[in-house]
Amino acid sequence: MAKQPVYPPNNAKIQDMSNSATQNQRIAKMTFASVYPLYIAKVEKKGRTKEELNQVIRWLTGFDSKDLVELIKEKATFESFFQQASLNPNVHLITGVICGYRVEEIEDPLTQKVRYLDKLVDELAKGRKMEKILRGS
Repeated sequence: MAKQPVYPPNNAKIQDMSNSATQNQRIAKMTFASVYPLYIAKVEKKGRTKEELNQVIRWLTGFDSKDLVELIKEKATFESFFQQASLNPNVHLITGVICGYRVEEIEDPLTQKVRYLDKLVDELAKGRKMEKILRGS
């Protein structure tokens, strides 16, 4: 009888993201325009709206809908996107696990910001109340 392969538990990190320069570079060069339609599809599939998504993005970055259209047109990378953003002062209240990593423990500042955005989109798609997503704001 063949031995069953041993897989790491669901919460095990196969690779430590905080030390993964390649992963961080890949995230930095990814365009917001390539990810935004995926965010829209994710939240709409779960009964939320593009307007709610934009409200969440605005809370995190300060960008309004016009700014987002402009950033999409110019194919801004996440690096450029977050350089232009004015992060919400309550961003430190975003905690929890996203993509198998605790968002508050991610060492690379840009990767952490992208994961903050991912976490908020995830919360929206999961039906969390907007007040809680926006950390009481």
